[in-house]
Amino acid sequence: MRAHDDPVRITPFGLHGSLRGFIIAGRWPDTTKEWAQLLVLAVRVASMPGLLTTSTVFGAREELPDDPQPGTVGLVVAEGPVLGAEAVEPGRFAGHVPPALMMLHPPSETRPSLPECAGAASGCVLLPGVPHLGLAHRAAWVEAELDGTVTSMISRVGVDPISDPDTAVLAMLLAA
Repeated sequence: MRAHDDPVRITPFGLHGSLRGFIIAGRWPDTTKEWAQLLVLAVRVASMPGLLTTSTVFGAREELPDDPQPGTVGLVVAEGPVLGAEAVEPGRFAGHVPPALMMLHPPSETRPSLPECAGAASGCVLLPGVPHLGLAHRAAWVEAELDGTVTSMISRVGVDPISDPDTAVLAMLLAA
């Protein structure tokens, strides 16, 4: 069986009514397209009222939850908000670079791409590369409404993290 025959399965989880992350089962996404698809699901979840109160950083971890279900390969966990007293500190991931960092924005902190899309949530995933070794940074951006409609989706290879506010923040968290 080829790796692509085994699907990536994603299950959101929370605590006290707030989104705390996603359980990844089957296998990790291994392409920019698959990470963008994971981001679509994450943004759809973030559009649900009350699950995400502020823009939040999520990091991919190859750790297993307590008592994992068969096939669980890791977690994408809420690391903290982007702003405020509990904000994720710059350089937080410098010692161990995660395979992916995501930022999710609830509808209250999303400026929709179309006026008729009020209430849409948005997000970005940064897949850090090692540019001096020829491995480019990759990223995807998604905007989606509560009904599941994806109103915007962009993915790129060879991203300059400074070119976008979300990727700039995520890159800053990776820098030492």
